[in-house]
Amino acid sequence: MSDSIEKVKERARKLRMEIETHNYRYYVQDNPTIPDAEYDQLFRELQQIEQLYPQLITADSPTQRVGAAPLKVFSQITHLVPMLSLNNAFVDAEVAAFDRRVCEGLYVGHMEYTVEPKFDGLAVNLCYENGVLKTGATRGDGYTGEDITLNLKTIKSIPLSLPVYDPPPLLEVRGEVLMLKTDFVVLNQRQIAKGEKEFANPRNAAAGSLRQLDPRITASRRLTFFAYGVGRYQDPHMPQDKHSNVLAYLAALHFPVAKECTTITGLQELLQYYQRIAVQRDNLPYDIDGVVYKVNSLAQQNELGFVSRAPRFAIAHKFPAQEAITQLLAIDVQVGRTGALTPVARLKPVFVGGATVTNATLHNADEIERKDVRIGDTVIVRRAGDVIPEVVSVIMEKRPVYTTSFIMPSHCPVCGAKAVRLANESVSRCTGGLFCPAQRKQAILHFASRRAMDIDGLGDKLVDQMVDQAIVRTPADLYRLGLTALANLERMAEKSANNIVRAIEKSKQTTLARFIYALGIRNVGEATAKDLAAHLGSLDRLMATNSERLQQIPDIGPVVAQSIVDFFAEKHNCEVIEQLRASGVHWDEYEGKSVLTVAAAPLSGKTFVLTGALPTMSREQVKEKIEELGGKVSGSVSQKTDYVVVGTDPGSKYEKAISLGITILDEAGLLALLK
Repeated sequence: MSDSIEKVKERARKLRMEIETHNYRYYVQDNPTIPDAEYDQLFRELQQIEQLYPQLITADSPTQRVGAAPLKVFSQITHLVPMLSLNNAFVDAEVAAFDRRVCEGLYVGHMEYTVEPKFDGLAVNLCYENGVLKTGATRGDGYTGEDITLNLKTIKSIPLSLPVYDPPPLLEVRGEVLMLKTDFVVLNQRQIAKGEKEFANPRNAAAGSLRQLDPRITASRRLTFFAYGVGRYQDPHMPQDKHSNVLAYLAALHFPVAKECTTITGLQELLQYYQRIAVQRDNLPYDIDGVVYKVNSLAQQNELGFVSRAPRFAIAHKFPAQEAITQLLAIDVQVGRTGALTPVARLKPVFVGGATVTNATLHNADEIERKDVRIGDTVIVRRAGDVIPEVVSVIMEKRPVYTTSFIMPSHCPVCGAKAVRLANESVSRCTGGLFCPAQRKQAILHFASRRAMDIDGLGDKLVDQMVDQAIVRTPADLYRLGLTALANLERMAEKSANNIVRAIEKSKQTTLARFIYALGIRNVGEATAKDLAAHLGSLDRLMATNSERLQQIPDIGPVVAQSIVDFFAEKHNCEVIEQLRASGVHWDEYEGKSVLTVAAAPLSGKTFVLTGALPTMSREQVKEKIEELGGKVSGSVSQKTDYVVVGTDPGSKYEKAISLGITILDEAGLLALLK
């Protein structure tokens, strides 16, 4: 081989090592050290070399992870050492019995264990010969598994070759292939976009992906591997003392090992580990269905041996099942605090996830249609930790002939108001925001919030008490509150009650924009409320305006316009507004003008910047007054700034305004300008 070919061969070798190092940092350590573009450049360079010099392609090249022709059927591989299953423990007493048997069998008082999560994936065996991955197989029946070598090579967290200069002649690595929760969500989103069936859970997704006859399909679904042991090996460096050291050795060979693996001593610490992982379970990046306890000493493992098809030195402590099968008896509709209508499945009671479940969410009408859920179906229910139970799927084979389809109601089941579903949303919502009992607390809290009616002191706990005790049903009831009613509430002193009464009285004088925002109309935020007030000038005109006219106002599209029309179409909303006006809530309106165009506003086109603290006005008050007159408040000074309003302790904005020659105003100058 010429010198030039030797140089190319050496370059290819270095590229393979560098790419695999970056694969390890990205897929195993989750700590990439180069940007994706640079990684892609290295990969393309290696591809180009191998295209020009096919004789330099090696079995462990990163380019060979994908690209083999689809298989017609999987061949079989016999495991050199059987892949035995574990006995299970479901209650603490069974773990105590296991620990007692271990200690009695070894004539010791207490035992050191390696403890680790029990992955909910697919067990596989990787066989390396002279440091290169030769075959990979499923567990199968424990003695013979399916040859899925080509599919396993697509998983980038599995080393194609061992990163050592003196690789062992033989090394079998046992572990689990699984799909991380985030990758599972992405996969199902892709399935939905393509109109294909979703996977029920990450385990099914991983198993289905590994058993694809076309490795390219496997490669398109991001899978992950975690090592938890070894089979047959001829390796002088393999630790001979403890299982925990075997795991450390595998990690040094760039195999992923769960960070939660550790060593403990005695029964009490076993149970504490179980509880600790149970608490962490929902926040782990992958699904687990329990924890595994193994005697740490390899010599003691050999001494204990095996019984039937399971080792005596290890046991799986299982969590309560997170999925169960039951019957869907009915579908009701609940109304949330924001008016969202959520269909809820009423179930035949079933024990799942450590609790008896009788209700489960169905999310929305689209989900019911997509999963083809019907009343009377046999369904799979999933409950994970404190997450609300959900109906995962229907078992079609068990569907009876008498099932009935569900239809989302056209009106709120709580208050009877019209239920609408906007074009950009997947849920239907009740339009009776100001009077719907299901939305009372949310509506009142929003109404009293600082940027709305600004009723100081009216927080969550106080509103909860007032609504729960039926003192307040709508925002209008706030203005009928007496000192006695407030003072009788829990943890409410007379002074505090007085302060709230004064804050409520003060809030009667407001602005049209604040009042519109306080109504809590769906999709109407502060900016939209200000636009509506500026362009229409009157609440009555707003209530009478149709969708087409509303859409003539800048930044108001058909969705927002329809939300406004639907809100004022509800008779009960209008009644609450009239009660608020009758209670003395008022604001200035633009008399005689059906439209106050932005161009006609006194400060139209003027940009203000605020810096420092003003003597008598808050920044929010200043901003509101400027915007009422058509001006704009910006956060930074530029040549387009017209005025900089300066208070005490101004910052760098003041200095920049001086350097640019921008007009400086103090509070008195600002008030004069506003007048």
